[in-house]
Order: sequence, then structure tokens, then C-alpha cells
Amino acid sequence: MKIADGVNVTPLLNAIYRKPVLWKADDFLRKFPQGPFEDTETIYLRFQDHVPCETEEQVELYKQNKLAGYDLHECPWREEAKELPEARAHIMALMTTMGATRLGRCMLNRVRAGGRIFPHEDSPWHASYWDRYHIVIQSEPGNVFKCGDEQVWMRPGEVWWFQNSITHEVINNSAEDRIHLVVDLRF
Repeated sequence: MKIADGVNVTPLLNAIYRKPVLWKADDFLRKFPQGPFEDTETIYLRFQDHVPCETEEQVELYKQNKLAGYDLHECPWREEAKELPEARAHIMALMTTMGATRLGRCMLNRVRAGGRIFPHEDSPWHASYWDRYHIVIQSEPGNVFKCGDEQVWMRPGEVWWFQNSITHEVINNSAEDRIHLVVDLRF
């Protein structure tokens, strides 16, 4: 569902292009076991810390959000966020406008020209807790975002909410990279 358009994303896009090294800071999603993100690069602005679980029991407690001393939904700001204050401004404006009470993952995702994010659903523990928003930074005709039975071209400056527990995918059939600022909010 499109919830806004006309957002000025040009300053953020320019900042991203001035700091290409940020795309290489972390490759967590590209190496994710299910592998739907092999054609993407991500700048993590907020994301969960790695939790050292040494036993299967600890892993299970973590998945249930019952591991002592840890909140699996907590997403601290990363160093990369300091490099892109323009992104933080968009994140905080969205949070304020929507009236959210908690801020989760925030990341810039880039799908290379001709690339895709393969069909997948986000983890139930994550999708049932957070609402997922996309602020479109760069997207040319030929970009298709599919979610369930719907498909759209999300244009630059638009803000979208979608249900990430439903199977979704991205196909970038354009000659330019597709860049979205992804923000998770809790109400």
C-alpha cells in the first residue's frame, strides 16, 4: 500500500553515491542461508547484534525471545548510519509521521541492474512483530515488486507499507540499480 509520495530523496541518493565503500561494510544478507539476496548489497543502518548462542537450548530461547539479557528485536544504530545522516532524517520522519513506538531494522538495499531478490517470506518472529516500510530512493521502469498476487513499480520518492510475511520478490529489469531504504516500525 502506497502511503506517501513526493519525498525528496535526492540528497540521500547523492550521499550514497559519494560513499560507495559503505555497500561493502557487511555482507550478511548475501550470505544468508536461504540465499534470496545474492544480487543485493546492503548498508545496515540499524540491525541486530550477533548473539553468541553456544547451545541448541540457547538458540531456541533466543528464537523465543527468552534468552536472558537479550532482546532479539533490539536493533542498535550501526557505524554506517553516522555516514548517512540523510537516511536517519528519513527514518525519524517516517517514525514520527506514523506514530511508531519502536524502531527496528533500517537498511539500504540495492538490487543490481538485471538482478533480483528471489521469492521469500520474512521470518514469522520478525514479520509478526514489525511493520515493514520502503522509502524508494532509486527505481527505474522495469523494476517489479511482487507481493502475493500484487505487483507494482515503486517510484522514487514514494513510501510503501507491505506485509512481509507474504511471499515477495523483486525483479530489476532496468539498466539502473534499484535502491530502497527499508524501515521496520512497531506500534
